Amino acid sequence: MIYPWHKSSWDELRAKRQRMPHALLIHGPQGVGKLQLAERFAQSLLCESANSQGEPCGHCAGCRWFGAGSHPDFRRVEPEALARERAAGEDAEEPAAAPAKGAKPSLEVKVDQIRALDDFLNLKSHRDGPRVALIHPAESMNPNAANALLKGLEEPPGRAMFILVSHRPARLLATIRSRCVAVPIAVPDRAAALAWLDSQGVQEAGAWLSFASGAPVQAMEHANQSGAALARRRQALEARDLNSLGMVNDREQLEALAEFLQKHALDMAFASYCGRAKYGTAGGAKAGAAWLRYARLMGRNRALARHPLNPRLFAGEMLRELPKE
Repeated sequence: MIYPWHKSSWDELRAKRQRMPHALLIHGPQGVGKLQLAERFAQSLLCESANSQGEPCGHCAGCRWFGAGSHPDFRRVEPEALARERAAGEDAEEPAAAPAKGAKPSLEVKVDQIRALDDFLNLKSHRDGPRVALIHPAESMNPNAANALLKGLEEPPGRAMFILVSHRPARLLATIRSRCVAVPIAVPDRAAALAWLDSQGVQEAGAWLSFASGAPVQAMEHANQSGAALARRRQALEARDLNSLGMVNDREQLEALAEFLQKHALDMAFASYCGRAKYGTAGGAKAGAAWLRYARLMGRNRALARHPLNPRLFAGEMLRELPKE
């Protein structure tokens, strides 16, 4: 899928087909459609009847296999938790394999997943075209996986293509970034984003776009999936009902709570210093410095929330630090 704000980036990718690099790093804020752009480009590389503009035809055997998720020359590498979520979202007939009994799906790309690419990339193409490996999000690779990928980038197999998609490229090894051609994807201007959200039938598009920091795809996801939960958090916070606010059951809910608290704290601080909130979660406040300190704390907690821990206990710790005002 190519979103309206992707046109210049798509033209940039098309131009690279003349001298195709062995690795691309498509990066930008979360929620601007980077993965969809990367998938579309991968499909165009594997399409057997692409037009002069590099657009995949959608009808050839390569496009049909790609659409079904079974192209023999394409591999997607992502954390187990993300793969299971995607399979559930697609209502897959064969969902991703369940983790070991008692284990939670991994939030990291593991070294075995990267090493498994060696056989795939070094074999002859099934369709006499390139072989494409898409890694998303690239910063989820653990250190061993990142080092294994680096070896492949240093000695890339012929006609093999790596596409890395990253929300936080600074978390990647500098040596990995230096071996990729970067394709930055920016947040679209607000008017264009609002026009697209309106075309998708999103209610209160402006409020959701503000909460998503201007990222339209994430704004639509919030509106469709998180609206009720966010409304409950706002009401609980206004009533200082910390017991209700801390009722989380898993890491995903914990990270969402940390994000909400961080944005609320920033809104309180912005309103205190500038008279205007940014994310639309709060009105005014006096203790701007205290809220800024809390926002920094929640930024650290958002990263910690992705690690194995007791979500409810950790939520309680976060809420105990909440400024009194």
